[in-house]
Order: sequence, then structure tokens, then C-alpha cells
Amino acid sequence: MSYNSEFRRSIDQRDDFWREQAEQIDWIEPPKTIWQPLDNGHGEWFPDGVMNTSDVALDANIRAGRGDQTALIYDSPVTNSQQTFTYNELRDEVARVAGALRDQNVGKGNRVIIYMPMIPQAAIAMLACARLGAIHSVVFGGFASHELAVRIDDAKPKALITASCGIEISRVIEYKPLVDKAIEEANHKPDTCVVYQRPQATATLQEGRDVEWNDMVANAQPADPVPVKSTDPLYILYTSGTTGKPKGVVRDNGGHAVALKYSMKLVYDADPGDVFWAASDVGWVVGHSYIVYAPLFNGCTTILYEGKPVKTPDSGAFWRVVQDHKVNMLFTAPTAFRAVRKEDPEADQLAKYDVSSLKRIFLAGERLDPPTYEWLKEHTGLPVLDHWWQTETGWAICCNPIGIEPMDTKPGSATVPSPGFNVQVVDPDGHQVAAGEQGQVAVKLPLPPSCLMTVWGDDERFQNSYLKTIPGFYTSGDGGFVDDDGYVFIMGRTDDVINVAGHRLSTGEMEEVVASHPAIAECCVVGAQDELKGQIPIGLVLMKDGATIDQDELEEELVEMVRDKIGAIACFRRAIVVERLPKTRSGKILRRVIRQIANGEEYNVPSTIDDPAILDEISSKFSQ
Repeated sequence: MSYNSEFRRSIDQRDDFWREQAEQIDWIEPPKTIWQPLDNGHGEWFPDGVMNTSDVALDANIRAGRGDQTALIYDSPVTNSQQTFTYNELRDEVARVAGALRDQNVGKGNRVIIYMPMIPQAAIAMLACARLGAIHSVVFGGFASHELAVRIDDAKPKALITASCGIEISRVIEYKPLVDKAIEEANHKPDTCVVYQRPQATATLQEGRDVEWNDMVANAQPADPVPVKSTDPLYILYTSGTTGKPKGVVRDNGGHAVALKYSMKLVYDADPGDVFWAASDVGWVVGHSYIVYAPLFNGCTTILYEGKPVKTPDSGAFWRVVQDHKVNMLFTAPTAFRAVRKEDPEADQLAKYDVSSLKRIFLAGERLDPPTYEWLKEHTGLPVLDHWWQTETGWAICCNPIGIEPMDTKPGSATVPSPGFNVQVVDPDGHQVAAGEQGQVAVKLPLPPSCLMTVWGDDERFQNSYLKTIPGFYTSGDGGFVDDDGYVFIMGRTDDVINVAGHRLSTGEMEEVVASHPAIAECCVVGAQDELKGQIPIGLVLMKDGATIDQDELEEELVEMVRDKIGAIACFRRAIVVERLPKTRSGKILRRVIRQIANGEEYNVPSTIDDPAILDEISSKFSQ
């Protein structure tokens, strides 16, 4: 079947299309109803279906004869250790932990916060919650106590699962003091705090509340999968909100399993037995979807990596993992390869490793800048495939549908809408704009399976944030355009379009030009307020290691490049060289905070920031 026919069928014969996809997973009671609209303008997928996510991820593979296949590989350069689990071993461990949590009175519908580093116990805890029908909410290990407290009060967990520490490149971060402080601050108090003790730090346990992981599991009886409705929540995942209060994205069980199983073939062309590596963190949606759940739904081997793309120990870290574990598909954020490219611009490290197992490289999480795309293509010779999705959707809104019909890539484009996503570029009134014209990228309702059901405890916020802005559409918050061939180009958040003397210009377009300079490893362009022109663009640039160009000369060349490619109308006149760009732990550049600094405004240090000290450096640069 061609992409076009499959896409049209997903829109025009929606129920038939998704009924077929639902048949690809093991149900306890298969659904008769495929889609059921609700009064809130949204709806439910497979509402009368009954299943269990842990059963689909683990037990179903054992029933299919894959019990002795490797399910999970843990690779930790920061502790110099590795561990593997077959499907049999992972199922048995998950069942024991689920039984132990059941002994702590955790059951169907209870919430459990998981605050852990990138260790197997994090994935095991997630799957154990799913096995019980409990709702997990993973919070990135190392988040500040206040931010954890906010999430405790919102989710009201029965239990909190943590580890004694996380390990960064040069330091050990003790988690238990952060957890204790968060529980003290929170109004809601979890009944139980489970602590996995790591050898790098020993946590002090509070009598009556805290229990050590190994003690809890020692005498537990394994738990069988608890049947849940397709529409029962699987997890809550908090994403940044514009009000400062995080939004708890709610994911269902059935739609999630169906869509993620489908996506493994559609987006990644992954077959059972393939080794799939999403180099992310379980604290983010990529870690939920493509470290823990989708690869296991699909009978793949998944890799959980406790390290960085550089400095653990060097810029060859990713290539070493590919070689050691014979990785077939690698998925990460563009920022990871920008870091590699900065430290190893000629890809000398790549030559040291045998990466012949690698079939394709996938990038998402932020806009894939063409220089990074070209660098990867040139040095690996592999297909480099961009795709675009969000925490809210859980899988790709747009992709190169290689599992159906591979398409030519266009640098800067996430290719075409995934079947099920009726993507349109519209003006503020919801009218579709012409090909090549920029507007808001939106998805015509209904959303396909696995997209958010609501915001935890606040359906009004769900409506206001996503559905009411453009009636009949899910508003993505991203701007972009569709070209004459139907390729979708995401140019950045709609608030990254700036108005220069009445002309609306994309900062993403300017970043593309700036990043193409041979001395630039990474860049960010923001709009700063200007009395005369309303806004003017300012660039922050990170130079490649070994680049020798003078900063004034670099600025002159960048100004000239933007003038040549976009025009004098862009008014790009300033490029500031910085040591680092402020980012979230998932690698997204904090453009809003940079804008606030550029405008001399008060700003809050986001809870998701990787290194708060960088903001002081940028503030001093802007004031010079």
C-alpha cells in the first residue's frame, strides 16, 4: 500500500483503519467500539476494550516465543557497568516488583511518582505500575525539590519510588535529601517511599514511611497483569506550562499501545528482534514511548543508556554503544549530535568503531537544523530521518513513512503527516493557508490514538490550551508551512516568529542561515524589543572546537550571510559568542528565557534547565 492510500484511509475510513491496527496487540477483551466522541470535543479510543500494558510489552512476547530474546540492555559508562534482561527475566522482575508494590497497598488507579536515574529499576518500576493498573508519573531524577513537591501535590501519589543517587559526568547527586525536602514541602504525603540503594551513595531511610527496594521485593509474590479498560490512564507526564504550573499530560492504555506498536513499523521500520536505541531519558516522553514501551510492544531489544553523547568518556560514546550492542536504529535529539559535532567536527571518533549494524538515524525533540543533518549524512552515509512530535501526542505527528513507502528527504522538513494526523497549516481563524505560506500547524480533530486524553485534574485547562484556540483543531503551538509536495516544515514555536518593522520573520529561518557558517556548532536567534522596528533579531552562537575566526569577523560574516539569504529586511546585526546555550535537560534551547534576558525583563529560572549558571553568563553578554 502506498503512503497516500494509507493516509487517506486513516482519515476517511478511520474506524476500519484503527480496528486493523488494534488487532496487532493482545487484548484481554478486544474492542467492539473503535472511536467514541465525547462532549468536550475530544473522544475515546477503543472504549470497551480491556487489556494490560505490561502484558502487551512482556507476556505477549513470551507467548510469541521470544522469552529468551534480550529485551533490555543497560549500558552505563558513568558506572562502567552493563546488564541485560531477556523477556523472561524482565517479566519475572516486573511481576515481583508489582507484587511488592501491591503489598504496599498500591493498586488500580493509584498514582506512583517515579524519581529515578537511568537505571533498569526505573523502567521496571514503570512496567510494574502498569501491571497493577496503577498510574505512574515519572519525574526527571535530580529535579529541584520544589518542582517535585508541585507534582506530588498535583498527582497525589500513593507511593514514591526513588534511588539513593544519580550520577552526572563529574559528580554524584544524592536524591533522597531532595525527595525528603519535597515531601516536607508538599501538602500531600505519599504513604510509602521506596528507595533503591546504589553503591555510589547510601540514603538514610525514614522509619515508618521508607522501604528499601531489595527488602520490599525479597519475599514478594509475583503479580499477574490486572485487566484495565483501554481508556484507563497509564501515566501522567508533566510538561512545562506557560503559567509556570506544569501540565500533567494523561495517556491512556489501549490507544497508547495500538499507536506505538503501529509507529514502530511506520516511522522506524523496526521488526521484532531489532536492537532499538532511543538515547533519551525516561523522564521525557521519548523515554516513555521509545525506551520503555514501543520497542517492547514490538518485540525489539531496547537500550537504556546512563551517559551523555560526549564526555562519557568522549565524543565517540554513541558510536561505541552502537558497536557494542549492534544497534540497528538510533533515535536522539539534534542537540546530542551538535555536541558531538562541536567536539569532533571531522568525525574522527566515528572511524574508530564498527557501526555497520546501524541502518538509520532518527532525530526529533526540536527542529533538525540542516547543518547537523548534512554533517550526519556526510560522515555516516546513513539515512538521517527527521520526525516531529510532542509530549502531548506520544508519537510522530509527521515522519518519513519508511515502513510503508520511503520518501526523499528535504533538509529542514519532518516530511509528511503520519496516518491518523490530519495536519493543516491555518491562519488564526482556522482557515487553511496556501502552500509555502507560514501559519499555525494544527491537527484537525479527532486526534489519533495515544494522544493526550486531558490534563490531569483540569479538563478546562486541556480545552483552553489545546482545543479552543482554533475550534475543530488541536493547536500544536508550532508554526510552519507545507510545500507544494506536501512536505511539512516546522519552523519553531509560534512565539518564535518576530515582527521586524511590520514584517513577520521566522527566527528558525535565520538560525538555518547562521548555523551553516563553517565555524558554528550551534546557534539560537531570538527577537529583542526595539523602539524603532518593534523587534530585531539577535543571535547567540557556539563555536566549534578549534575554530580560530575572530569574533568581530565572525559577526560580520554572519550579518552578511543573513542579508544575502533573507535580505536586509531581517535587520540581523548582532551575534554574541557564548560558551554554552541554556537548555532543558532534554536538550531544548530555552528561547523564551533568552528573549526575556535580551529585553531586560524579570525571568524565572525554569525547573527543567540543565545548568542555571549559564543564564548569568548570557545576562552579562547582553549587558556589554
